[in-house]
Amino acid sequence: MVTSRDVAELAGVSQATVSRVMSSPAKLSPATRARVQAAMETLGYVPHAGAQAMKTRRTNTIGVVVADLTNPFYPEVLDELSRELDTAGFRVVIWNAGGGSHHDALKAIREHAVDGVIFTTATEDSVELQAAIEKKSPIVLINRVVEGLDCDQVTSSNTEGGAAVADYLLDNGRTRVAFIGGAENASTSRERARGFLDRMAERGHGVPEHFRFHGGFSHDVSAQTMNRLLARADRPQAVFCANDLMAFGALDALRANRIPAEDCWVIGYDDVDMAAWDSFSLTTVRQPSREMARAGAKMLLERIHLPGEPPRRVNFPCDLIVRGSTGLAAK
Repeated sequence: MVTSRDVAELAGVSQATVSRVMSSPAKLSPATRARVQAAMETLGYVPHAGAQAMKTRRTNTIGVVVADLTNPFYPEVLDELSRELDTAGFRVVIWNAGGGSHHDALKAIREHAVDGVIFTTATEDSVELQAAIEKKSPIVLINRVVEGLDCDQVTSSNTEGGAAVADYLLDNGRTRVAFIGGAENASTSRERARGFLDRMAERGHGVPEHFRFHGGFSHDVSAQTMNRLLARADRPQAVFCANDLMAFGALDALRANRIPAEDCWVIGYDDVDMAAWDSFSLTTVRQPSREMARAGAKMLLERIHLPGEPPRRVNFPCDLIVRGSTGLAAK
């Protein structure tokens, strides 16, 4: 049976170094790590995960909770998180929100099945999340944040992004506009709505209640809402959706009703890769999702190794990206 001593002899390092490759690989130089990993592969050495976890009190596993994998925003975030965590020697377990996914993730922390959890779906009504943070569990929130929660959080300038959409529409003469938002308990939808609606009102073109909608972050719900808007005699000149998936639904409704984009502009939020495809050409607010994911992964790794550090909040700026869904009009 191959042991860690055999790996150490072949790699020309100590057994302690072999152990560090398995428990804290980020602390070693890439050359040393590569030499030990090559020796492991040559000898066919497979560490016993259970024994390793008992010895180090670490599983080298991170949990990630996402809202909806059919929304292209989340696979993009997951891709970047996986890259960053894999480089640091951690595996990733994914929970897709719905049912008891938050509960399952927090239970995994309590049972030491994971070393920490990254939430992309946190809401302020999660009692379990609050309890886990009070126990100093390693948790980072990305994308959606919760005010007053004492943990590391990574977000983008949602309020400013919403205000930028309002300025762009008004600067181009679009004054009769609608807003289609997501869940009201999600910070992202709430902040984007606030920035947009407040700026519209500040500039003298408040959005009436019958042009404001909230529901799920859903393509189908957005398409249904858009159909109702398009059936009105006073249909809007433009619609701002709280994310790109919803904007795709609005664009599909426009196509189904044979209404050209110049008659009713559509703007989304996120700038997922699909937004730039010719079939969508979506004007949208770009938040740097991959940079946010990298920052969140690094913050969680630091939190695991330095649990006593004060919590941090990182806020990334956003940019309005103009494309064909608003006729490529100048800002």
